[in-house]
Amino acid sequence: MDLFPIFLKLTGRPCIVIGAGNLAESKIESLRAAHAAVTVIAPEARPSIVELAQAGEITWLRREYAPGDIADGTFLVVTATDVGAVNRAVYLEATGKNIICNAVDDPPFCDFYFPSVVRRGDLQIAISTAGASPALAQRLRKEINAQLPLDTGDWLTDLGNLRREVTQMEPLNDERKLLLHQLAQREVCGYDGCPSRQLARQHALTNPKHD
Repeated sequence: MDLFPIFLKLTGRPCIVIGAGNLAESKIESLRAAHAAVTVIAPEARPSIVELAQAGEITWLRREYAPGDIADGTFLVVTATDVGAVNRAVYLEATGKNIICNAVDDPPFCDFYFPSVVRRGDLQIAISTAGASPALAQRLRKEINAQLPLDTGDWLTDLGNLRREVTQMEPLNDERKLLLHQLAQREVCGYDGCPSRQLARQHALTNPKHD
């Protein structure tokens, strides 16, 4: 199976989750972390999901799924009930409207998979086994998480700020590309006297931009 790896911007996009139990809980949290507009349809919900609804973080329709619940304009759907027939009905309705759907723990009825993710600030490392072995994906996530320094997110923020400085000072050419790769291997810090920032400025002085 060939999968297309992609990181989607979900901010404000309407996403529907059918189910509000153990299977749905982590999926709802993942969608919320991406700032999606989440609507949950389920007759009962775990306490954490009830709290999100009460706080206005999600919309909870307290009832069973019914055909027609997948509205036009929905961006994606997750169905996570413990009834296979319901999950497959949701999948068929969604795909019939050209809306991508994930039926949790039922790979043949998934247009996409939720990966195991290691996060450090803006850095995300996603691992997928195409549904073949979620346990393996989780094990790899734990191994990578243990090896990645906890301050990597802060370092990436400083590196991103420095990159913007470099792109303003340097013309677009192979030298700038090489410099950015060099900086990604050095210690970068936020203060003005940072050695990497000094390196970038020295490079700009020796290779002035020409209009």
